[in-house]
Amino acid sequence: MYQPVIISSGLVGWQFMQRTYDQQLSTFNDSAEIKRDTDYFVQNIGSIETAKDLVSDRRLLTVALGAFGLQDDIDNRYFIEKMLSDGTTATDALANRFSDSRYTDFSAAFGLGPSEARGALSTGFAEEIVTAFQANSFEIATGNQDDDMRIALYAERTLPDVVGGTGSETSKWFSIMGQAPLRSLFETAFGLPEAFGQADIDFQLGVFQDRAERYFGVSDPAEFADPEIMDRLVSTYFARTQLDASGAGASGAAIALTLLQS
Repeated sequence: MYQPVIISSGLVGWQFMQRTYDQQLSTFNDSAEIKRDTDYFVQNIGSIETAKDLVSDRRLLTVALGAFGLQDDIDNRYFIEKMLSDGTTATDALANRFSDSRYTDFSAAFGLGPSEARGALSTGFAEEIVTAFQANSFEIATGNQDDDMRIALYAERTLPDVVGGTGSETSKWFSIMGQAPLRSLFETAFGLPEAFGQADIDFQLGVFQDRAERYFGVSDPAEFADPEIMDRLVSTYFARTQLDASGAGASGAAIALTLLQS
């Protein structure tokens, strides 16, 4: 399988990845393994009528879960079947009990719950799932070489959708904190310690809001969907990872210097 080309860690490597992303992703998607899985999904997802049907076909489930970044749950068949069969319309549905919105998005997309319309019956459904699976698979392959790069790619792809919904500002912050890659990116960009996630959740929310306002002039997380603010967020993330790796310390002045030099 094609391995992503990463010329350097940090901001320099990120800027190269941004310039070459489309070409690299296209080459990756042409890999035999990726084409085999995605072609199979497109050809067979239309025959899936129940949650049990989907979890019984590991090849289909691999693409389905991978499209939402939930590939690590591939062996939790009972859990996934329950989530799909519950759907998302009932407030006590399994998917709705998680702060990680990917579970709700996954269940809602396939529409295998009570009185839900099957996603596979919608025009373009298979292609949409395949596109997300390809992007996530590329991010995983990138992460095998540089996990910071994987986190940044994931954030750039998914954050606009996470913060662009109709929920409250608070619910959007909780959605960010509920997804490990997004939480990692924000905690690093905000200069928060590794143990921060062990603090009271309401305290964490307050700190996230305060740091967002202080560093980016943003109060509503939806503003991170703006490409300019997103670029500042990711650049700050890489500046801090570089400084942490060099042991230079992540002072505001040091980060500013790193950003200017890049």
